[in-house]
Amino acid sequence: MKLGIIGLARAGKTTVFNAVTRGTAQVGTYSSGTQPNMGVVMVPDDRVDRLAEVYHPKKVTYATIQYVDFPAAGESFGKGEGPGGKFLNELARMDGLIHVVRAFEDEAVPHPEVTVDAERDIATMDLELTFADAAQIEKRVGRLDSEIRSMKAGEREGPQRLRELLGRIKAGLESDTPVRAQTISEDEWRLLEGTQFLTALPMLVLVNIGEEDLGRREDLEQTLRERFGGPNREVAVFAGKFEMDLNELDAEEAAEFREAAGVTESGMANAIRLSYALLGQLSFLTAGPDECRAWTVRTGSSAPEAAGKIHSDLQRGFIRAEVVRFEDLVAAGSEAEAKKRGAVRTEGKQYIVQDGDILNILFNV
Repeated sequence: MKLGIIGLARAGKTTVFNAVTRGTAQVGTYSSGTQPNMGVVMVPDDRVDRLAEVYHPKKVTYATIQYVDFPAAGESFGKGEGPGGKFLNELARMDGLIHVVRAFEDEAVPHPEVTVDAERDIATMDLELTFADAAQIEKRVGRLDSEIRSMKAGEREGPQRLRELLGRIKAGLESDTPVRAQTISEDEWRLLEGTQFLTALPMLVLVNIGEEDLGRREDLEQTLRERFGGPNREVAVFAGKFEMDLNELDAEEAAEFREAAGVTESGMANAIRLSYALLGQLSFLTAGPDECRAWTVRTGSSAPEAAGKIHSDLQRGFIRAEVVRFEDLVAAGSEAEAKKRGAVRTEGKQYIVQDGDILNILFNV
């Protein structure tokens, strides 16, 4: 799962990236601001820790998310020249976007537009992503028109359908409807294969506040969610510098500071949880004396598809899966006791995996 972090200059975008990745990043690449920063983050999961207490495995492995912090948008923003410049293709390959929006005051770091206005900056980014998609459609339609003119009458049906679809999507963009909120059938998505729309990507709008505003974060979040939330788009408040500073403390001290500030959940945990929900992801588990591990699959995945996440051979040779709920195994205290209680069941190829399932895959070699 790969999420791109975008934002206007001085929004605190890299501060948010550091807050989310520091202390948990397995891989980090930090640059001068001309190239993306990348961090692969282990997803905190108490269930994996509890399973390790039951099995005492040789290895414990958590699910991961890769965050890519793209350079801040420059002066082209607001002029219809699109975000990211040369990074547009890389942005389009993300599974989702996190738009960091400035809502903190800091005289030492003046806002490029002089005043701090989160709603204005959200609208600016939305407009620029829309411009990028519209420009892509114009280029694609231009190529299609040239191809259609050179085709025989019987060859034009598919390209003409695609041209009409692109025209409909562009009209939606012009009426402020991002691709993610437009009605596009599965057949139409197949027609669009190879076309990567930025406004089709799920988006988490992360409003970056100062520590002094923690007390009003819920009201601010609710107001912005009502205004800017929508299909495959979530809005959350995040105190980037506060969270980054807490990463320098041990877990107990950090918990004390959060409690004093009235914050019940770490910003990192909240961002990860929202990212999972936004991208339609869930975690299933495998457990044994060799390894306890969390795996990420798309919600609605079948047991064979989940098996394929572990190894392609497991999906090809899938026979059935032994399934036990995490809470049932922990309550039983052992796998053997869970079986005695009837908590372990056998599921076939049609079974849809649920978050928190512990799977043991049986397969043919």
